[in-house]
Amino acid sequence: MVFFLKRQEQYFNWTIQGDPMVLWLSGLHIPETYLAALVQIACRKNNWPLDRSTLYTRVTKFRDPLDIEERPEQGTCLVHGLYLEGARWDVESDCLKRSRPKILVEELPVMSVIPIEAHRLKLQNTLRTPVYTTSLRRNAMGVGLVFEADLGTTEHLSHWVLQGVCLVLNTDD
Repeated sequence: MVFFLKRQEQYFNWTIQGDPMVLWLSGLHIPETYLAALVQIACRKNNWPLDRSTLYTRVTKFRDPLDIEERPEQGTCLVHGLYLEGARWDVESDCLKRSRPKILVEELPVMSVIPIEAHRLKLQNTLRTPVYTTSLRRNAMGVGLVFEADLGTTEHLSHWVLQGVCLVLNTDD
């Protein structure tokens, strides 16, 4: 019930105050459509071909969305409410680290989502991490993948793949 009240509050505030400074991505009914709209808006504004555009993500230093005082630049979206499964995020070194013992899921700091032309995207030491709706990696309709987030790493990518690292919008709690 708490989830639905938070979702209703986000929608209400959105209609009254306009675009939120930090969007609770889990609170959207179909988050992938919002992200697709971000890309489409950027493509129209910058005259990019839609089929050659993608999303780039960057994890910020902000753990609490209320700490953010400035709106992101036009076309960029800040999101919160993502949970990292199979690893943890080290804010100081700005990269993935091994999970703490007996802790499978940790909340990710606020993430910046930026539409970009695909050919400009140069990722090194970055894991393209799947973002799923739930920890089951699918919902009741069999749909689960929302998008892929870019998470920095100092380990080989295969390490994180074998750990089953992913981001989820909703935990089992």
